[in-house]
Amino acid sequence: MDEPKWPGPWVRALLGTAILAVLEPGPLHGYGIAVALAERGLGRPKGGSLYPLLGALEGDGSVVASWVQGEKGPGRKAYELTDQGHDRLDEERRSWGTLVASLNDPRTERTNR
Repeated sequence: MDEPKWPGPWVRALLGTAILAVLEPGPLHGYGIAVALAERGLGRPKGGSLYPLLGALEGDGSVVASWVQGEKGPGRKAYELTDQGHDRLDEERRSWGTLVASLNDPRTERTNR
């Protein structure tokens, strides 16, 4: 599935959080991250959007990258959550949950009826 289930701006807004979420079970290389995102309905991001985000997450200490030697081919980078990345994911999940709850709150005033 290369196309996301949700509008592009939504996916772009949560892509960093989604990357952290797919890394939660354990390390993945870039292609594995893209496949896991697609399996979650976010579409398969192109390298031009995925790798800069991974670099930013690595730069802020949320993930760490290491080279893993391939059995039959060249090595590749594997990305893994750090303790800081786990904490960030927990906080971002709470924030998204609060946002969703506010959108679902029936007490919210309706305007422009």
